[in-house]
Amino acid sequence: MVIQKGTLYGIGVGPGDPELLTLKANRLINEADVVAYPAPETGDGIALEIVRPLLLNNPQLLPLRIPISVSPLPAQYAYDQAAKLLELELEAGKIVSVICEGDPFFYGSFTFLFERLSGRFKTEIVPGVSSPMACAATLHTPLVSRNEILTILPAPLEEAELKQRLINTDAAAIIKVGRHLPKIRRILRNLRLEKYSHYVEHATMNNQKIIPLDKIDSQTVPYFSMVLVRKIKDRDNSGER
Repeated sequence: MVIQKGTLYGIGVGPGDPELLTLKANRLINEADVVAYPAPETGDGIALEIVRPLLLNNPQLLPLRIPISVSPLPAQYAYDQAAKLLELELEAGKIVSVICEGDPFFYGSFTFLFERLSGRFKTEIVPGVSSPMACAATLHTPLVSRNEILTILPAPLEEAELKQRLINTDAAAIIKVGRHLPKIRRILRNLRLEKYSHYVEHATMNNQKIIPLDKIDSQTVPYFSMVLVRKIKDRDNSGER
């Protein structure tokens, strides 16, 4: 049962470049009483860094401390605590915008807050530019065309599953690369897909890098990195198939 008090917005703020925010996202962030944002245990998060240049008013800034952990238990506890903080503001009738890198529902942390709060408070989702689109634009590499199939593959998948899914698709966006780069390179080499693969990190941000796969230091690969793979097939000019 939805309680008509405050309003909760889950707002995608895009991959890093503040100019990639939608007009609606910009408006709702600046109309909010509270701007909440996922953040590490200390310091500010990337989402706040993206929107900070666009803040016109002086909203209450509310960090939601979400640890990055292999074990789900610390994260679930953190989401419980974050939901309680948001609930206090919503119960007071405030407009709360929770900002999220990329899109809220594309591997976004807002998903877990949505599950905890949307049944009790009016909630609206504002989509944002997702990282695969940003990486494709940065690399000048189309994700897919015509009837090709695109698969989104989280790099933490087991090696055998990651390999099989790459076999069964025309194109892939391998996300959350980080420490999994050596595994990804083994698979791409085994499938002879290296020449069809492109790596980018921190797409659209000031520290964006595009590096050939064989030149990357696997010890320095950040979480916000991606490998795009697109198999090149023979194409005719007969139109859609």
